[in-house]
Amino acid sequence: MGSPLVTPPVVKVRALFCPNCGGVVQLRGYAHTLTAVCTNCFTVLDTSTPAVRVLQAAQEQLRRQPTIPLGTRGKFQNTVFEIIGFQVCQVTDDTTIYEWNEYVLFNPYKGFHYLVEYQGHWNFVSTVKASPALTKSSGKPAAIFGGRVYVHFQTAAAKTVFVMGEFPWRVQVGETVEDQDYIAPPYMLSAENTANEVVWSLGEYHTGAGIARAFQLKTALPPPIGVYEDQPNLHRARVKSAWTLCFWMLMALVSLAAVLSMLELNRDVFDQKYSFHAPFTGAPATPTDAAFVTPVFDLKGHTSNVQIQLRTDLDNNWAYFALALINNDTSEALDFGREVSYYHGSDSDGRWTEGKPNDSVTLPSIPPGRYYLRVEPEMDTQSASTSYRAHDVSYELTVRRDVPNYVWYWLAAFLLLLPPLAVWYRSFTFERQRWMDSDYGSFSSSSRASSSGDDN
Repeated sequence: MGSPLVTPPVVKVRALFCPNCGGVVQLRGYAHTLTAVCTNCFTVLDTSTPAVRVLQAAQEQLRRQPTIPLGTRGKFQNTVFEIIGFQVCQVTDDTTIYEWNEYVLFNPYKGFHYLVEYQGHWNFVSTVKASPALTKSSGKPAAIFGGRVYVHFQTAAAKTVFVMGEFPWRVQVGETVEDQDYIAPPYMLSAENTANEVVWSLGEYHTGAGIARAFQLKTALPPPIGVYEDQPNLHRARVKSAWTLCFWMLMALVSLAAVLSMLELNRDVFDQKYSFHAPFTGAPATPTDAAFVTPVFDLKGHTSNVQIQLRTDLDNNWAYFALALINNDTSEALDFGREVSYYHGSDSDGRWTEGKPNDSVTLPSIPPGRYYLRVEPEMDTQSASTSYRAHDVSYELTVRRDVPNYVWYWLAAFLLLLPPLAVWYRSFTFERQRWMDSDYGSFSSSSRASSSGDDN
């Protein structure tokens, strides 16, 4: 049998009257509350002694309305907290002011915690008693806490500009602290430095939808703007899985290519060497003088491609080969031509080459049968040579049947790389946007609002 459920005792809320306006100020934080701000006139009161005294006169600044009203209760880490305080802080970068909101949460058995909101980004923050160990990470200052390394993001001077409700420290409008933020998304470690002490706090990122659920709000909270300091990069978590999936799909593609290559004939059906004698300039000759046909060869198997390879010994010259693949039984001819050129030399920039002495062409979907080639070579007879020797070229004709075509495999591999590259690029741009406003980005360190949990 389990232990009977014990209902926590109800602790009564203490109340006092504001010396400035006479309004009722309820203290939900009990003896833990050191400062209370009248919600009617916003006078800051010292509640640490029975004789309540005014710490700061009524605020002249325009009233700021909290997105979540004071007194609202929400559940975090299986604990119900009540919002008892609200303050607005800001940093100034040149002429630009950046503001964020901080909510004081209280539970009589778990003490004070904090909610920090900046442009729709939320952090649930708790103060920590132990100080982290300071170190370096990737050339940046870092802090080690709870077995996790937090990298320094920014340092900024935060100023309190509006307060209301209760606070466990002596809060005043106009006070300034130095905030140092260290991040390990979705967590952030912050240090608040005053003249008397350093207070460390640990924050965890929450979405606006999660905060709305925790407080059971009837209306949705404003959507987030931009990328926040400790906002988790959801794309980064997908990068590894995307590349892993891509790797195995590429392996499958390679295996498929290997199997299909083994099933293809990929064999020589004709191979013969020839030479062409081009007469010197001025000698009567016609292109048909060198035309000939090859012996008949068999193209076996199923309908597939045929590759004709030309390997020549051209040297500072060019040659053109008019070719035709002719079916010996039907006399159907497929005409095509290839130009081969190869030049080389040297100049003031060094040695150079242009073109290549070899070439090949692949004819698709050739049905089986008996075929031969008609060949008509032609080459330059007016080179820069000072001799009138005839120009010769030796060449080799090779016909291969059912040659593997890896172009489609390369295209498929390229398409398989696109999804992981897209995921990686999203992750990269997310991190670039995150660090843009840090001390290590292209903007100043105070261009992003600090996210410390409390100002004391």
